[in-house]
Amino acid sequence: MIRIIYNLLWPLGLLFFLPGYLLKMFRRGGYREKFGQRVGIYGADVRTRSAKLKSTWLHAVSVGEVTVALKLAGALRALEPDLHCVLTTTTTTGFALANKNAPSWIEVMYTPLDFWPIMRRAFAVIRPVRILLIEAEIWPNLVAEAHGRRIPIALVNARLSPRSETRFRLFRFLVAPTFRLLDLICVQEPEDVDRWQQLGVERTRIRHTGSIKYDPTGLGDRTNIQGISASNLDAFVERLVLFGGSTHRGEEEILAKVFLKLRQQFPSLRLFIAPRHVERLREIRAQLKALSLNVRLTSEAASDDETKPDCLLLDATGELQFWYGIATVVFVGKSLTAHGGQNPVEPIVAGKPVIFGPHMENFATLAQTLVAKNGAIQVLDVEQLERAAEKLLRNNEARRLLVQSAEAVLTQHRGATARTAQLIVALN
Repeated sequence: MIRIIYNLLWPLGLLFFLPGYLLKMFRRGGYREKFGQRVGIYGADVRTRSAKLKSTWLHAVSVGEVTVALKLAGALRALEPDLHCVLTTTTTTGFALANKNAPSWIEVMYTPLDFWPIMRRAFAVIRPVRILLIEAEIWPNLVAEAHGRRIPIALVNARLSPRSETRFRLFRFLVAPTFRLLDLICVQEPEDVDRWQQLGVERTRIRHTGSIKYDPTGLGDRTNIQGISASNLDAFVERLVLFGGSTHRGEEEILAKVFLKLRQQFPSLRLFIAPRHVERLREIRAQLKALSLNVRLTSEAASDDETKPDCLLLDATGELQFWYGIATVVFVGKSLTAHGGQNPVEPIVAGKPVIFGPHMENFATLAQTLVAKNGAIQVLDVEQLERAAEKLLRNNEARRLLVQSAEAVLTQHRGATARTAQLIVALN
């Protein structure tokens, strides 16, 4: 009955959310490419390839989830050498990252809208033998269609923030029927087992695996930067670098002002900013130029111009992990002027000390553990950010100890990718 109501209300919901959805797609660009896949329309080439194969369908939303999906797909391929996957993603940035990094045995598509006729067409083309939902993507028609066709479906690297848990409990009668159809839920933290059980999932289907996103295994050396001339790169590598990773609106200007103050004490200091959304680059560049900073994009810095910039802006999607190697101190974005926070693991794996703001809700358990174990510094405002950055820039030993403690925290998640892959294989 709930699913019937959901499908009856779905067209009305689409009309309500469509303007904002289309506006966001237009701002991020690339929305026209393979747009038909969003409504279950697939080209002849895709249909021909899919007809010959039975695939593991991985569903991810954007860049962070796509990274997890690719990592997990690699672990599954190690267990099943003939594995073929379909990776669907919602955002254009996620699609671009998947297209750039997916091997030939992974077909990258856009996620079909969760309306039952669209989803049925998607199933007919993709022909999945199992479905893996990444982190929080539980759609009623997708799950029900898989269950009806007796296709195993798992939620992996399951993320359940306190806010989401409260909302799910409030509407438990609506979400529990869908949750109960999941064959496997792999959770990141031990306490998540009870939380998912209280939402209607059988305890035998919930397994604590650790976080794939926090699993340092397989991350390898991500400090190799390509496409930039040696002279311009040396301007950063040989100097102190304050690095803002995955920043959100307002944080770039704050970092620039902190940078200008710190440079009075550290003349060699440079600023590097990797905004979460590259479509904001023009806005960010204007803000920083208004502060009299010499600003360059990383694509521009690839030229042999002798002018050394004060600040570099990363203007490519999916390359952040490779750039952390130039950092001296990393500020993790979406944590000071916005809520949720971004993933602190990649800078830690790159051996860099991490600072983040008070809003790390999306990574609450990890952030709390890092702070409690002296593996990261959490600041409440701009003044604290400046003091923390100054301390770390001045003290090599303080940086080393912070990274050492952070790496110790991550060890509890080591092997999470392999553990998850083994449970998925056992589903068949």
